[in-house]
Amino acid sequence: MNHGESAYGLWSLVFINSAIFIMFAFSFFKPATARDWRSFGAFSAFIVALFVEMYGFPLTIYLLSGWLQARFPNLDLLSHESGHLWSTLLGDQGNPHFSVLHIASYLFLGFGFYLLSAAWNVLYHAQRRHSLATVGPYGWIRHPQYVAFVLILLGFLLQWPTLLTLAMFPVLLVMYGRLAVSEEREMHKQFGAAYEAYTRVTPRFVPHLRERLGGGHRG
Repeated sequence: MNHGESAYGLWSLVFINSAIFIMFAFSFFKPATARDWRSFGAFSAFIVALFVEMYGFPLTIYLLSGWLQARFPNLDLLSHESGHLWSTLLGDQGNPHFSVLHIASYLFLGFGFYLLSAAWNVLYHAQRRHSLATVGPYGWIRHPQYVAFVLILLGFLLQWPTLLTLAMFPVLLVMYGRLAVSEEREMHKQFGAAYEAYTRVTPRFVPHLRERLGGGHRG
């Protein structure tokens, strides 16, 4: 197999891309508490791990090189396209940036960042009023910011899966779940019956789409 120019070792791109996405998320999330910083720190670690493999050192490609070489003998392992493993494994032809999964990743990323921004705007004004956030995304689910982070992570996994980020993803899901429960305990202490009533009609992570779209009302 003949290799073209290597698409890796581009550490400036690792730094630039990591900084852009981390600062972009920071501008919407605005971590303030220790819990906020834990969730944001885990998200940032995922982003750095992703871009290190995307532009720095392809650890996943290296570890799977023997299997990939045997299964796809004409594959250029050092090309950028080879890092789009879903396209490679599914046998997609052509530019992987225009594949269905890649386009889906853009949708996940776009909606994830939109949800993160919309949720922060509602939460910011609620905190200034010392009241519950119950409108906008918070009228659909109790933890839209955590859901936004998960959507963004899913978007990146559809675009560029690595062994490390695939292993990190379920760990992050568990961590966000625990942070959500911890946050709810604090909200119960602070708002009491009002928060209890809110939790009875608003799901934690997955909205009741049928009732919402059908105009139903839950008492």
